[in-house]
Amino acid sequence: MLAARLYGPMDLRVEEIPKPEINDDEILLKIESAALCGTDVRMYKNGYPGVDADHPRTLGHEFGGIIEKIGKHVEGFAVGMHVALAPNIGCGICDRCVRGDGHLCDAYQAFGVTMDGAFAEYVKVPFNAICQGNLTMVPEGVDAEEVALNEPLSCVYNGFVKCDVRPGDHVLIVGAGPIGIMHAKLALMAGAAKVIMNDLSADRLKESKEIEPRLITYHGDDLKGFILEQTGGNGLNAAVTACPAPAVQSAVIDLMDIGGRVLFFGGLPKDRQNVPINTNTIHYKELIVTGSTRANNEQFRKTLGFIADGILEVKSLITARFPLSEMDQALTRAVAAEGLKNIITF
Repeated sequence: MLAARLYGPMDLRVEEIPKPEINDDEILLKIESAALCGTDVRMYKNGYPGVDADHPRTLGHEFGGIIEKIGKHVEGFAVGMHVALAPNIGCGICDRCVRGDGHLCDAYQAFGVTMDGAFAEYVKVPFNAICQGNLTMVPEGVDAEEVALNEPLSCVYNGFVKCDVRPGDHVLIVGAGPIGIMHAKLALMAGAAKVIMNDLSADRLKESKEIEPRLITYHGDDLKGFILEQTGGNGLNAAVTACPAPAVQSAVIDLMDIGGRVLFFGGLPKDRQNVPINTNTIHYKELIVTGSTRANNEQFRKTLGFIADGILEVKSLITARFPLSEMDQALTRAVAAEGLKNIITF
């Protein structure tokens, strides 16, 4: 089969490798669609621990497919079934896994990160992913590309729940990429009165407005003044930083109304992870400042339901499609932040 394998920083090769063999407790999945994301780009640019010329890794963790082969001990699934796969697998026995948060397990494994992923024609699904509920049947009416986009949507939903957006809220999203647009869609779905999108790129703001016309976009050097104008001088009820910018994390604290909620979504580069924050503002305004990472299996299934029920649309985020043989072109676009979501088709 064809697979896109990382051999080290800036060294990704599409090559033929043996098709995976499964045992009696595993499933062989034929990939239908997979999407690139920021994690893939970071791994490509910086490498990843344990990945080298002797230990290549197939990337790709946003995907879905059709069951090609099933082990004789596996129950609840059948050959030909369309499935979605939440990529983060916990150990299954620690306290976090037992409460349903396998994505926070200290020993978690992830397709396309710590184990081979979906930028390949086939993926082997191990027993622990099956028995812990990572694999789920795709609801009727949801296509393969929507399945691939559900993984980032589930991660956004994890942060959205912590941000507690309420009807009538004034919400700011900083970062007009696919993640920021997903945050905006969820906020609007929750009844936010105004969702303001801010980004350094006027083109991205225009693109986000075309996808979600209800957005209020701002591109300028007086964000605070604009926020106060839009909120009647009160400030924001909720804010999400959907960009890896320390200065943005510092700045949003001063934009909040009393009782506001701030979500830091996504990580910062290691050399810039210490951010100055005015904790007095947090104290006197009784702000809630939190973060989120990945998503659990319940959240993954919840957002798949949003797509299936037609209450949240994601396909408009797709701006380019490539066969696996043209992975280099897709990766070039992703590294340059051209467009929004780049999809690998099979």
